Amino acid sequence: MAFLSGCAEAEFGAVRDGCQISDSALSKTISVLESASYVTVRKGYVGKRPRTWLSLSSQGRTALSGHLAALQRIAADAAALGSALDGPSPQAAAGS
Repeated sequence: MAFLSGCAEAEFGAVRDGCQISDSALSKTISVLESASYVTVRKGYVGKRPRTWLSLSSQGRTALSGHLAALQRIAADAAALGSALDGPSPQAAAGS
């Protein structure tokens, strides 16, 4: 989904290569994302060769944004917890 968020549409092979994933793994992932209405699949031809193009739906973009926001909150909470567990900084202790 992150790969597709950077473009309007991408050819299956470009997504596969960019994500460094096998055809079968990408196909399975796309099937799940398509059934969740996160990805749109368009099939066609370039010359006589069949091609598949993938795009992130507006629902998929919303879901990705929510997921990234949740990850940022988790990272911020972990950083805050780590700071609290470490105690006061040496600068704060010197000023006391």
